Amino acid sequence: MDLRAFRSALEQLEVERGIPKQKIIETIELALAAAYKRDYGKKGQIIKAEFDPENGKLKFFQIKIVVDESMLKEEVPALAEGKIGVPTSDAPTASIGDRSVEKEESEEDELGPRKVRFNPERHIIVEEARKIKKGVKPSEELVFPLEAKEDYGRIAAQTAKQVIIQRIREAERESVFDEFKGKQGEIISGIVQRIEAGNVFIDLGRTTAILPREEQIRGERYRLGERVKALLFLVEQSQKGINLYLSRSHPRFLTKLFEMEVPEITNGTVEIKAVAREAGSRAKIAVVSNQESIDPIGSCVGQKGVRVGTVISELGGEKIDIIEWAEQPNVFIANALSPAKILEVETKAKTKDAKITVAEEQVSLAIGKGGQNVRLAAKITGWKLDIRSRLGESIATATEQGEVSGEGIQT
Repeated sequence: MDLRAFRSALEQLEVERGIPKQKIIETIELALAAAYKRDYGKKGQIIKAEFDPENGKLKFFQIKIVVDESMLKEEVPALAEGKIGVPTSDAPTASIGDRSVEKEESEEDELGPRKVRFNPERHIIVEEARKIKKGVKPSEELVFPLEAKEDYGRIAAQTAKQVIIQRIREAERESVFDEFKGKQGEIISGIVQRIEAGNVFIDLGRTTAILPREEQIRGERYRLGERVKALLFLVEQSQKGINLYLSRSHPRFLTKLFEMEVPEITNGTVEIKAVAREAGSRAKIAVVSNQESIDPIGSCVGQKGVRVGTVISELGGEKIDIIEWAEQPNVFIANALSPAKILEVETKAKTKDAKITVAEEQVSLAIGKGGQNVRLAAKITGWKLDIRSRLGESIATATEQGEVSGEGIQT
């Protein structure tokens, strides 16, 4: 084996695919152990391999699990003769200790440890184990060196190759999962790869993510090869691989865009307290300043509206109302109904109901087209809002779930 080329290949895999060298070495050891067992092992044996990439040396070991009578499903007649569990190879190396063993030996049920059927190739009785290593306890493991075999045969070599490929794929999937799991809830960008049944597949370099139809901004069109920003809102691992789901309609996407554009939000001077959004149409964002000298709305708007303008441009022209959050519900509700000017707000904290009185000329602004303004205000405040005239007549009602009713709603 060309060890220099081999080490170079390990480094390349680590850099290009993000798979640690140690992970690949472990994969190779598993494959070699499988190949050895196929050609030279016996049924039930636990074979381990050790490969040193520095000098190319390879060692094989047989693992035997120490058991006592309470761990066995049935009595072992040969136990009294002292013939059970004695290794056929040379003396063992030091015990590995209480490492996790295979599922059969390690699982416990409601009645206690699960019992196993004794296999002399897999188990060693504790009395015999203590003749080899003093103080060894049940469930520990003893390691016995095996003769190294250089010729594994064509079939075994093919098996090893398949295992290596499979394990490297698994390691790569794990690496991809770890990378993107850490980015969940953040904005990422990629290239539109293909569009199927309204779903957009985005190439992120190491993997592909999906922007489902329901997570897209209404009215947006995507072109192949176009770079798209989106919120990575879900990362899940399945038997088929890693699934990444993106969203451009999620309220958090709006929040993260403002974090990217407004330094005061990034450093904590200005805080986003709540967001309500109807993607592609209109949104409301409530902000508050943690320093009296800082204007939270002005910080988000930016000089000549450049900051909010950048966010609006990314959202395809979606209108954004930036309002000031307030701890007092009546003040916050009045702010949330901006741009309408509110005369009075009466609140019932127990039921979270609010009656809002507005002048006749402000009714249409308070309600908005199709009830959109009052609907978003109810969502962002979390209150049920009842818009009333000066005479006390109810004109429109909106709940925090976005349900709007009333005669004052115009389509």
